[in-house]
Amino acid sequence: MNEILAYGGLFLSAFGAATVLPIQSEIVFVGMQAADYVPWLLVLVAGVGNTLGAVVNWFLGTWIERFRDRPWFPAKQKALDRAQHWYHRYGKWSLLMSWAPFIGDPLTIVAGLMRERLLDFVIIVTIAKFGRYIFLALVTEGLIQL
Repeated sequence: MNEILAYGGLFLSAFGAATVLPIQSEIVFVGMQAADYVPWLLVLVAGVGNTLGAVVNWFLGTWIERFRDRPWFPAKQKALDRAQHWYHRYGKWSLLMSWAPFIGDPLTIVAGLMRERLLDFVIIVTIAKFGRYIFLALVTEGLIQL
């Protein structure tokens, strides 16, 4: 039961980290890996959670014009402008940067705003998000030296 709760916590932290909430899933991920949880299962749980969180951002982006000027809206205009610039410059391939701090979350919102096809979005973001956790797992295992 504790193991299920731990993986559930990782899922929620990864999901939240992909949204505009100020959550960091890397600490949970590395902590669980250091506590001898199964690395491939950590990657799977965190990758799925992070990807689904990005899908929430995509849906939010499709509605952003209605709420953009509200004071409670969590994404700042400057961050959205920067993400929209990236998106105009590189198109849907800019979503490969969706793993990155500060620009990744706004990029996924902008993809919704720009009406990127959901299937293309999910494929590219899944590659980026899983790549992030695979890299983190390899670094934690000492297989990649920084």
